[in-house]
Amino acid sequence: MDWVAVGLTLKLAALTTLVLAVIGLPLAYWLATTRRVWRPVVDAAVAIPLLLPPTVLGFYFLISTGPNTPIGRLYERVFSGTLPFSFSGVLLASVLYNLPFAVRPFASGFAAVDRRLVEAARCLGASGARTFVSVVLPLSWPSVLAGLVLAFAHTVGEFGVVLMVGGNIPGLTRTIALAIYDDVQAFDYQAANEASALLLIFAVSVLVVTYGLQRRTLPL
Repeated sequence: MDWVAVGLTLKLAALTTLVLAVIGLPLAYWLATTRRVWRPVVDAAVAIPLLLPPTVLGFYFLISTGPNTPIGRLYERVFSGTLPFSFSGVLLASVLYNLPFAVRPFASGFAAVDRRLVEAARCLGASGARTFVSVVLPLSWPSVLAGLVLAFAHTVGEFGVVLMVGGNIPGLTRTIALAIYDDVQAFDYQAANEASALLLIFAVSVLVVTYGLQRRTLPL
């Protein structure tokens, strides 16, 4: 088994989950509470990766972040590198691809919080941020945790986006899913079976945890 690819995969999944927690929680809370007319547009934009094939998302990422694009030139000027075929590029693409897998459970949990409790906290003088941390998050933590678990697990199993954006470079962008693909291409079925079994056990464990968390959000 390619343990370097396993380590890179876990690193990518952990960083992707962390970034999604930072940007996804406020975005999900806004989607769950706002009455702005453009909310459906934002909601649809977040959900696009659920419908697009990963290769299409990866293709448009390459087109929009290449060295001759404004984003690509800005990144090269600041970081002296390129986004395509780099770990940073794979991380950014992974965040975009996994956004709905985190935001949708977050938003579902936030929407289920009794608004009277939120209004009571605000009437007692709590700021919006304090109300979110002290009231909303504790009441919706199963959904938040489920979103984080789903994002982490989905990142571990990514193939199309990583291959399109990262290019399968050993030690840099080659994840466990790509390692399995390479093993099959090389007719090394034993290595492919070992890595696949590891992912299967991981997937079943994630589903058990996720469904358990969802049951905790259901009313008794």
